[in-house]
Amino acid sequence: MTTIVALAFLIPLGIAVQKDNREDALSDAARRSGIVAGALAVTTDPAQLNVAIEAAGGGIHVHGIEAGAKSRAAGVDIERASAGVEPVVVDVDGGALRLEPVRVGNRIAVIEVFVADPVLSGGSGQTWLLLFGIALALVVTTVIVVDRLAGRAVGAARELAAAAVGLGDGDLLTRVKPSGPRELVEAGFAFNRMAERLSVTRTDEFELVADLSHRLRTPLTVLRLDADALDSDDTSIGSFSEAELDRRRTIRRIRQAIVTLEGEIDVLIKTTRKTISQDAGPGSCDASEVVRERMVFWSQLADDQNRPHRVVGAHTRIQVPVPRAELAAALDAVIGNVFRYTPQATAFEVAISRRDGYVAVRVDDAGPGIANPERALRRGASDRGSTGLGLDIAKRVTLTAHGSVSIDQAQLGGASVVMLLRDPDVPVKQVSRFGLVGRLAREPAARRRQRRRPDDD
Repeated sequence: MTTIVALAFLIPLGIAVQKDNREDALSDAARRSGIVAGALAVTTDPAQLNVAIEAAGGGIHVHGIEAGAKSRAAGVDIERASAGVEPVVVDVDGGALRLEPVRVGNRIAVIEVFVADPVLSGGSGQTWLLLFGIALALVVTTVIVVDRLAGRAVGAARELAAAAVGLGDGDLLTRVKPSGPRELVEAGFAFNRMAERLSVTRTDEFELVADLSHRLRTPLTVLRLDADALDSDDTSIGSFSEAELDRRRTIRRIRQAIVTLEGEIDVLIKTTRKTISQDAGPGSCDASEVVRERMVFWSQLADDQNRPHRVVGAHTRIQVPVPRAELAAALDAVIGNVFRYTPQATAFEVAISRRDGYVAVRVDDAGPGIANPERALRRGASDRGSTGLGLDIAKRVTLTAHGSVSIDQAQLGGASVVMLLRDPDVPVKQVSRFGLVGRLAREPAARRRQRRRPDDD
């Protein structure tokens, strides 16, 4: 299309240049004819007219006096010129003739001036060659530009198509870099907005599922504790009546059903948490908000069991590089161990603080403590007959945030589980026994009790 436009512009331009050259050549012929006409006004002597013709540049013939160069005009053209008053231009082989009538006494003389083709063209051949070169350059430039534009458009379209296929296959993190023509750029931005919306919607759905699963933990823990408080379900030792056997078997089924339900809820939480982590990427959350939210649920169970409890340091916003569902699952796992392995009416405390480039989420209890902390942190190991996955969940969550889990003796007398999470707002410092964990462990109990006010409970 660009080539056609260029030719449509250059061809009229070449024709106009050629026309201007012809007009200039004919104007020069009129000037030369005027010199001879001036001589005719003075004399009609052929010899003197020849002198004037030579002075005018030659190539001139005067009809009626028959002076000058050899004539090239036909008789009909001479008669037509003699009959008029305006000059006549006639094309002949090799050029053009300008025939101008001039009255000499009682007769009409015709001054014939020959203009050769090279003079008429005035270098138009070079002009056409130049214009052709310009047209060729435009064609080459157009091909290069169109190829570049087409390449960008094809590349952008392929990238958009590949991203659409990835999104269709379930990769909600796929995005495109809008490029190419304006329409493809707009389509790229629209695709990114759509993918972002789908990602947010799916994450919200799994967050809701995970949140509902967390909420089920509280009443389920109550059921398990109530079931543990029931009589023994052992029917292998002793002699029992039919009614007693039925009662013990019912207690066994209840306990087995609770264990099964706990396992299903754990699987549901792990699955949704894993999906949220894969869909949303690294993610982050407000650790204080998560602590407050989870304690709303656990405090209800604590009140039912007459457990003194308190939350420390969760009044300010503390951002951590862990998805909300991940941190909630880890916190539930640690607090759940307090309810599972300590007697009723045992106090516990949940605290959050930041120091030395880390955020510490600490859960203390006044229970019997943990005899072998290293074994408790080992995956699948437990001293109390459980699966041993509770602390392992907390350990894996902290590792994703470049942190760790430690177990020590709490000021309350029992176990103190500290989850260290990388603080994204503070440069990392070496954690030593003089740091956050060491300070908490070394702090005198008197100072701890002094800092605790009655209105905090």
